[in-house]
Amino acid sequence: MAEKFGVMVVTHEGVGIIYQLTEIIARRGGNITAVEIQEEVAGEARTYFEIEEVDSPQDLVDELQSLPIVHDAALVKTLQMIYGKRIIIMGGGAQVGQVALGAISEADRHNIRGERISVDTIALTGEAPIADAVRGVARLPRARALVLAGSLMGGDIEEAVQEVREQGLLVVCLNMAGSTPDAADLVVTDPVQAGVMTVMAIASTASFTIDQLTRRVF
Repeated sequence: MAEKFGVMVVTHEGVGIIYQLTEIIARRGGNITAVEIQEEVAGEARTYFEIEEVDSPQDLVDELQSLPIVHDAALVKTLQMIYGKRIIIMGGGAQVGQVALGAISEADRHNIRGERISVDTIALTGEAPIADAVRGVARLPRARALVLAGSLMGGDIEEAVQEVREQGLLVVCLNMAGSTPDAADLVVTDPVQAGVMTVMAIASTASFTIDQLTRRVF
């Protein structure tokens, strides 16, 4: 199978632009695995594609460049190659910061050995905002794990955790009040250790996996 590659296309802004771009990609047998339409700037639209199964990426770019609507088209490294797997940490600001400390320190240890793991954080309070954010993680590109950092989470947050786990997302939770810890894959009391264990669980350069644990609460 041909290697996945990225293409950044700068075009006019208007109706039917994506259709014209994807028509060429499809005609060349390209399978679009990711697409992001970036914010319009000075009347230009920037669209990023990740594509696979194309034998000659440069020929595809040249054909895109020939469209009248296209101002520029170029091959770029994929975001997976640059930023890799994503860990999302959300909850109370103090706890989020401590989890991030462990996750970033451990990610650095693996990234210098060739892994690519990035860490994103957001401080949130309230059942509805956190539940919405949990469900949103499943729609984020490259998101592999979610860490819930707080003192009390339950209700709709627990239901949201169950939903995203069914979609393949790893969920780690601090040992907190509420029903959410019962729904998580792993419950860790120490926030720094929670960040470390989450990175270890998704890193290809680590031998640790959640399935190897004989218990799920630490």
